[in-house]
Amino acid sequence: MAASTHTVTNQVPPLVGYDVFRADRVLSEAVERHSAPGLLDGTRAELTALGRAAGSAEAQEWGARANDHPPVLRTHDRYGNRIDEVDFHPDWHHLLGRAVASGLTDAWGRPDGHLRRAAGFLVWSQAEAGHLCPVSMTHAAVPALRADPALAAEWEPRLTAHAYEPGLRPAAGKAGALFGMGMTEKQGGSDVRTNTTAALPLDASGEYVLTGHKWFCSAPMSDGFLVLAQAPGGLTCFLVPRVLPDGTRNVFRLQRLKDKLGNRSNASGEVEFDGTWARRVGEEGRGVPTIIGMVAATRLDCVLGSAALMRQSVAQAVHHATYRTAFGGELVDKPLMRNVLADLALESEAATTLALRLATAYDADTDEERAFLRLAVPTAKYWVTKRGTPLAVEALECLGGNGYVEESGMPRLLRESPLNSIWEGAGNVQALDVLRALQREPAALNAFLQEVGRARGADHRLDRAIKDLLTELADLAGIEARARRLVERMALVLQGSLLVRWAPPEVADAFCASRLGGDWGAAFGTLPHTLDLASVVERARPVV
Repeated sequence: MAASTHTVTNQVPPLVGYDVFRADRVLSEAVERHSAPGLLDGTRAELTALGRAAGSAEAQEWGARANDHPPVLRTHDRYGNRIDEVDFHPDWHHLLGRAVASGLTDAWGRPDGHLRRAAGFLVWSQAEAGHLCPVSMTHAAVPALRADPALAAEWEPRLTAHAYEPGLRPAAGKAGALFGMGMTEKQGGSDVRTNTTAALPLDASGEYVLTGHKWFCSAPMSDGFLVLAQAPGGLTCFLVPRVLPDGTRNVFRLQRLKDKLGNRSNASGEVEFDGTWARRVGEEGRGVPTIIGMVAATRLDCVLGSAALMRQSVAQAVHHATYRTAFGGELVDKPLMRNVLADLALESEAATTLALRLATAYDADTDEERAFLRLAVPTAKYWVTKRGTPLAVEALECLGGNGYVEESGMPRLLRESPLNSIWEGAGNVQALDVLRALQREPAALNAFLQEVGRARGADHRLDRAIKDLLTELADLAGIEARARRLVERMALVLQGSLLVRWAPPEVADAFCASRLGGDWGAAFGTLPHTLDLASVVERARPVV
């Protein structure tokens, strides 16, 4: 008989065996709101199947093991031959295979493709976030490749296929392929125009050899990469296949893998090119404009990834508080804990609502929506990704000491959260990109203001915030030094306008009172006590 001191009581059951999609009211409602009527039933069925898989014990175990056993670099074989391979845990392949099979690299050519893919990306990220990096880059490579119709015709069917085939083989013989990207070099970082990798033209049209290095190259076992290098005509975009058509391996020397804070399941490496064969994508000297379509698409995935981390953090916190008792009652019913949970839930709902709105703009593909995306994507990337880390910290604290131990899964969410703010341009890069669009593309500002204006008159705090934003936009003196402040206001006004239009009244009221009305402290859990916080928390509770 066990000693009485070993009796386990008041411990929370694991959040497992549930449908991640159906348990997320905000996401489910967004899919219903934005879906074409004839496609909604099929989309729901896809996402329900993926949601059940994401919430299963099996997928959670895959994610934990893939992070506990990070990839291993093998530069040489036993005989001393250079092979430059990365070995991944089998569960990494399970995760990646399910992501590809679920269409998470297939958005550009099917109806409601971006909406379906964005919702699926948000759902499946909650099983494990690291493997979504190659998924994101594969999806995002398509618009860049379309700068060269011949390359797009060759590669796009492989990148959008629902087939995952790992292993280094000629891509022509594989049912599906994955792509990576290499822009950053050690001397420049985000300043890619200082890249020193050289591209020497060959006799064959569009063919070059590259010499140089890339400081960050994510998912180096992908089948191909889009990279930037200096050609005779200036900075240019190139496609570097991992294996050449004749079956020989391209020169792609992996110097080391990065030892990262989070994202442990995914390999990020330093790569040397030395006579590496490449195909030009787009015109010489047009490297940044060519690859910018890929960058914009991956920036949206940063927003989706942060929204997913927020949602999983909030789900875990609310689930814990629902089952944990303290001081004579359930934690979720304690006024102060309810305030914290409601505040976290507001942040999560605003992020998800904005992310799905951006995805639908890609599907619409009109001049107005493209102009809207030009401002809305860097604005959302700046703000949503920055909110992820403080939210993860606060959600972890809701679990107390239990949240601080690895078995809870909360430390992994916390370590992953800063990545999306850094990847594809950190905060200052996004803020400066917003300023660039404001100064050079008036249609982008018009589209942005039309979007937020659709909610005018519905809430006096939102109306006042829009008016203040217009005043801020009219004064461009010293604009760079206050760019972060401006972009933050733009993001909050945009989120507030969407919630006023689409969220339940108690959610919109709480968001406008705190984020726009100024009745909010410097930490989560400082919402006005007069709000309907219980309804906000209940809306965020995952139903197992």
